[in-house]
Amino acid sequence: MLIAYIAIVAAFTWQLASADDLSTGRQPIANFIRAVNDMLKPSFFDAFANEVRVEYKSDDGRVLRVEDKAQVERSFLASIARSTLVTLQIATLGSFLAAMIALPMAFLAARNVGLPRWIGVPTRGLLSMLRAIHTLVFGLILVGIVGLGPTAGILAIALHSLGSYGKLFAETIEAAPRHLLESGASIGLSRWQTLWRGLRRGFYPQWLSTHLYLWEFNVRDSTVLGLIGAGGLGLLVTEAVSLFQWDRLATLLIVIVILVALFDRGSAWLRMRLIERA
Repeated sequence: MLIAYIAIVAAFTWQLASADDLSTGRQPIANFIRAVNDMLKPSFFDAFANEVRVEYKSDDGRVLRVEDKAQVERSFLASIARSTLVTLQIATLGSFLAAMIALPMAFLAARNVGLPRWIGVPTRGLLSMLRAIHTLVFGLILVGIVGLGPTAGILAIALHSLGSYGKLFAETIEAAPRHLLESGASIGLSRWQTLWRGLRRGFYPQWLSTHLYLWEFNVRDSTVLGLIGAGGLGLLVTEAVSLFQWDRLATLLIVIVILVALFDRGSAWLRMRLIERA
């Protein structure tokens, strides 16, 4: 298997090299050094600097426009704050929508519920298909259907996450202790009634923990959905890269890292509390 893997890597490398698709472009080292130098000076520092006048001149030396750089960067920071809120809205609403739809689908997909195969198999197949299609692919499709903006991002997050939520929720139901089903049957409850009663005790903590984990993952995903026009921080990242504004890109990356880290810590703390209570 190792030899076969190395052969595949070598074949792919040779194919790309022969098609000249492994080119690094013009002056890659100089471009890299320039980008690093600019990113080492994040633009948010300029927002707190003293008044700095930036003049834009024509080829003949005429001044076309004068800007206060500090004021411009303060406006940019305000746009980052708005985009961060949009990113959180996309992740939160998309996750909530997916979780709500996944709840009934999990019962249809679980193998121990006792439903006919013609219900369970297609449901599990649908969840697998949704899980296999990346959020960005859903985003591209939905931008073409509903247009640019957060709605496309929310639906993209929801569709991809629905597959993950449904699978994990169904596995929780399938992992229900056998004695739970037997105890329900002993007092005359159906399998559905037993699972529904067990939902209030055994399933909620695990489902909430799963929801927090996927919600955290979707915050990361939503930061790049702006690359395709779905709004949020990704839109500002696209603008910064297209205009080679590496200092602004550095500021955006710092915001994204802080946002994801804070959400990660908060989510981990809540999941630990749920595990302790369970």
